[in-house]
Amino acid sequence: MSTGGTGHAEADRGEQGGVRTALAGLTTRGRSFLAAGVAAAICAYVLGQSDLLRVGLLLAVLPLVCATVLYRTRYRVAGSRRLSPARVPAGSEARVHLRMDNVSRLPTGLLMLQDRVPYVLGPRPRFVLDRVEAGGRREVSYRVRSDLRGRYPLGPLQLRLSDPFGMCELTRSFSTYDTLTVIPRVEPLPPVRLTGEAKGYGDGRQRSLALAGEDDVIPRGYRYGDDLRRVHWRLTARYGELMVRREEQPQRSRCTVLLDTRGLAFQGAGPDSAFEWAVSGAASALVHMLERGFSVRLLTDTGSSVPAEGADGFAGANQESADAAGLMMDTLAVIDHSDGTGLSRAYDVLRGGNEGLLVAFFGDLDEEQAAVAAKMRQRSGGAVAFLLDSETWVREPTDVAGPLDRSEERLRMLREAGWTALSVPRGASLEELWRQADRERAGVVAATGGEGPS
Repeated sequence: MSTGGTGHAEADRGEQGGVRTALAGLTTRGRSFLAAGVAAAICAYVLGQSDLLRVGLLLAVLPLVCATVLYRTRYRVAGSRRLSPARVPAGSEARVHLRMDNVSRLPTGLLMLQDRVPYVLGPRPRFVLDRVEAGGRREVSYRVRSDLRGRYPLGPLQLRLSDPFGMCELTRSFSTYDTLTVIPRVEPLPPVRLTGEAKGYGDGRQRSLALAGEDDVIPRGYRYGDDLRRVHWRLTARYGELMVRREEQPQRSRCTVLLDTRGLAFQGAGPDSAFEWAVSGAASALVHMLERGFSVRLLTDTGSSVPAEGADGFAGANQESADAAGLMMDTLAVIDHSDGTGLSRAYDVLRGGNEGLLVAFFGDLDEEQAAVAAKMRQRSGGAVAFLLDSETWVREPTDVAGPLDRSEERLRMLREAGWTALSVPRGASLEELWRQADRERAGVVAATGGEGPS
């Protein structure tokens, strides 16, 4: 949940020019009364009718008195907003809770509450609040929903004051606003084995390479608070001081999720486009690998890595998985097409080696970029690629014979390099493709009698 800041609206403070502000708040009814009164007064003067003059003055004065009284009314109202939740998947609803507090000593009149929301989230919510007693409180709520990911501002909250005759309305705006983050849809994935555990990339964690058995072969000096059961007595006698065995230092397995965002690699737009499927797939893979205990990072074709903290840009052991997932989901919520033309920057980031599992979501690949992607396999302990030929997502199946042949050629190049590569048809389920990747990898391992290419 997210709690918005509290703002105050005072009905006795105008921005500029009290009289001008009051007159600007006249409603259609108020303006009509004022115009009718002026016209009646002019006619009474011309015709010499004193009774008509009194009627005209009454009609003209009534809206002016209402505007003056409303403008001079002294009460203060505090408002706050709370989002539940503040981060919601695309297609899901979030509820916005509004709270109004009368912090003055006088009761309020009729209040009309309106919150500003982007058009994509739905219609602008409006509420009518009855008289709020001194120190009283009113709470209302509304729902918002978006099929498009992004960050959407909510607010500022507007309070409209009206007199009992409906002659004048004044608007007071609060200064605070909140942001609703719509993240990509996350699809639950089955816990399959996509990498060889013999290489240290599997469920749970891998041990540090410096370990040998249960204890480190290199002891260290005793520190206050160390367990005496770990004292190495033989080395203690040799060095003349207490020496203890180092405890096992687990290291989290690594996973890099590579998302191709090149604008030229994807066609079409909207929630059902190939690019949105790739973004949703990357989000699902990130959440799944975090749940399995991996240290993960999000990498794009531009070479940018999220999170940037931790060893080598991965979510380190000192960073909670929930925080890392939130940071990457926020990045995917606003990610857009890049102007890049190749994957070389992402390859440069992966050139360090020891990258663990690599899960990639590629758009259209020409022969040159397919060769770059093939070389990425050499820098990982295991590699799974989902290849989206976006042309098949925007055309009818009878018109894509040529693109299908090209897609098969790209898949062949990746598989020969050691990738577990799958083509993604329009509307495919990532869960089923995830299982298929596991079956294909198991077939490769069985055929080679080992862990497959590395």
